[in-house]
Order: sequence, then structure tokens, then C-alpha cells
Amino acid sequence: MQPFQLMAVTICLVINMVDGFDVLAISFAAPEIARDWQLPPTELGILFSAGLAGMVIGALAIGPLADRCGRRAVILACLVVISAGMLLSALAQNLMHLVPLRVLTGLGVGGMLASLNTIVAEYSSDRRRQLAISFLQAGYPVGGIIAGAASVYLIGNYSWRAVFVFGGLLSASMIPLVLIGLPESLDYLLHRRAPDTLDRVNALLRRLGYPELEQLPERPAEAPRSAVAQLFSREFRSTTFSMWACFLAVMCAWYFVVNWTPKILVDAGLSLDGGISGGLLLSLGGVLGGLSLGFLAAVFRVKRIVALFMLLSVTAMTAFGAMPTELPLMLAVAFLIGFFLAGSMIGLYAIIPDVYPTRVRSTGTGWAIGIGRLGAVLGPYLAGLLIEAGWERSLYYLALSLPLLLAMVIVLRLNTTART
Repeated sequence: MQPFQLMAVTICLVINMVDGFDVLAISFAAPEIARDWQLPPTELGILFSAGLAGMVIGALAIGPLADRCGRRAVILACLVVISAGMLLSALAQNLMHLVPLRVLTGLGVGGMLASLNTIVAEYSSDRRRQLAISFLQAGYPVGGIIAGAASVYLIGNYSWRAVFVFGGLLSASMIPLVLIGLPESLDYLLHRRAPDTLDRVNALLRRLGYPELEQLPERPAEAPRSAVAQLFSREFRSTTFSMWACFLAVMCAWYFVVNWTPKILVDAGLSLDGGISGGLLLSLGGVLGGLSLGFLAAVFRVKRIVALFMLLSVTAMTAFGAMPTELPLMLAVAFLIGFFLAGSMIGLYAIIPDVYPTRVRSTGTGWAIGIGRLGAVLGPYLAGLLIEAGWERSLYYLALSLPLLLAMVIVLRLNTTART
């Protein structure tokens, strides 16, 4: 890969890391926010889910605008939205102020996800594409690690508001980086056909080391307008609902543990630093689990590895819920939860291109991820309801892990031969 390609992929990776910080920062600030504002578990669950709800809306409503306005333009606009949402969150005085600002932040994060994936896929070589996408997805929990480490210092020396200021400034710093170094999608330019398209395409081809074009190729065939309807046809209906169920189960469990683990550890009697350390190890496990699955998938059938990771996720979550309050043991199991659960989620990203043929692959992938984000909203909220209802830790961890067993069975039954 040329330095130009590496730069494009690296910028997208850094942006995804910052997105991970912005979304997961609330989980580390939550214990202090709950104490300052005297929030019960149900209201805290709403706060956790607000940013995730914004991501659902952003993915389904803003993401498609990239086909008309350009991937780079959408990324820039979303960075402005995220920066504003994070900085204004630092000024919130109560839950009614903070919830809509978390939704606003989520809108920006969700709106740019598809564009980041598209640019990484287009500017990676064929040989390195899967590895580059794996690193992109692993950047999200890396952002969680940064959020945890920064939160320990910022909350200890300032207040929870400083976490949002820091995140907002990080997002804002990405704007000049995108303006200077991130190229527009080549596919978008070929569809746009503006007067300067040939010049812009040739400029990109030169940087990629390819020969220039004397004229533009014929306009690529448009995707069928009924692509969404095809997902529900007899041919794809079973696959569609299967992938939706898997993404729902995994994202529900992942965002429950990511958001609630620091608060649960603090409520169990640990210090604020101990609670944040649990969230930090969870995210670290997620990074290593996602990358490990990527390497294992090159040797073994990916769906078998994903199914095994799902089973081990249930085991780790059940053990965490049932164990006594001992910091070293709880932190070790939190790491394992992150390792296997994030590995399961990244594995689904690796599986889905193999279950849809080319003509509906993008649509099927986008909708599966969007529906999965509903699980991201439900997980933290359901946990808040169960905690307020008086459920023991062992019971609500078990309840929120059981859907992963269904997802495991579904993954093993998937037909992964639809590559053409």
C-alpha cells in the first residue's frame, strides 16, 4: 500500500477511535453524574441509551446522504455535530439538558460510520482490505480505553464535565486533519460526474500509483431501487432476519456491559478508579479480541470462531454476575467479557459480506448494522429497568447474555457461500 493509502486508512482509524471516546465517555462519567444529580437506575439507563439512539437515527437517516453529498463531506459535517454535542454536554445542568445532547452526539457518530468503512475499503489494497477493516473496527474500543484512562485523570482533577470538553476538542481536531489528508471516495466521484471529475479522479490515481484516464468510464450501473425490498424476498428473508437477530443480541450485550460495568463496580463497593479500571479492561479486551478473531478467521472457518466466541461471552458474563466482589477477579473477567464479546461483534462484520451477493450486499450490511444499533439502545435501558426492579447482579447478567446462545445457533446455520 502506498503512503497515500496508509494515510487515508489511518485518518479513518483515528476518527473511529475518537468516536469510541465520545460514545463511551458517558459510561465513565456516569457514576459522578448520578451522584451529582441523584439519578435512579432507570434515568441513568435512558442517559446511556440516548447516544446510542442517536447513532441508530444517524446511520439510517444521515448515512445515505453520503451517496448524494460525498463521503468526505458527510464525515466533516458529522465531526462538527459531534464536537458541538460533546462541548455543549459539558454545560448541561440536568438530565433533560444532557439527553438530547447525547442524541445529537450519536447522530454524528452514526452518520459517518458507513462513510468511514467505504473509504477504508476503497483505499486499501485487496490483500490488506480485511485487515484494514478489522483495525478500523478495533479502533472503536481503543477509544474506550482512551476514555477510561483520560477519565481517571480528568474526573479526579477537575470534574465529569472535563471529560466532555476533552472529547469535544478531540473531535474538533479531526476536522483540519480530514480537510488536509482525507480523499473523497473514488466511487462517489465517478458517480458525481461534475465538470472537474476527470481532474479529481486523475489526481487520486496519480497518488495511488495508477495510470491516468483520458476520459471517464461509462457511468456504473445504478443499484436497483428495490434493494431494500429484496432483503425481504423469499431468497433473502431468512438471511436478513438471521443477521438482524445476531447483531441485535451482540450489540445489546456489548453496550450493556460497556455502559454499566463501571457503575456496577462502584455500586459493589469499589472506588471510582476501580470502576473506571473495569471499563478500561473491558475495552482493552475488546481490542485484543477483535484483532485475534481477525487472525483466527484466516485459518479457521469464521462462523465457527464467532460461534465459539459467543458461547464464551455467555460464560464470562454469567461468571461476572455470580462472582463475589473481589477487584482482581472482577477485573480479569471483565477483560474476558470484552475479549469474546467484541470479537463476536467484529466477527459478524466479517461474516455478513459472505451471506449476501454483490447486488444487495451494501443494503443488507447497512440495515443489519442499523437494526443492531436498536439492541445497543435496548441493552443499557433494559439493564436499568432490571436493576431498579431489584434483580440480583447474577440474574440480569444472565438474562442479557442468553440471547447470545440463540445468535450462536443462527451463526452456525448461516449459508456463507453467497459471494458473487
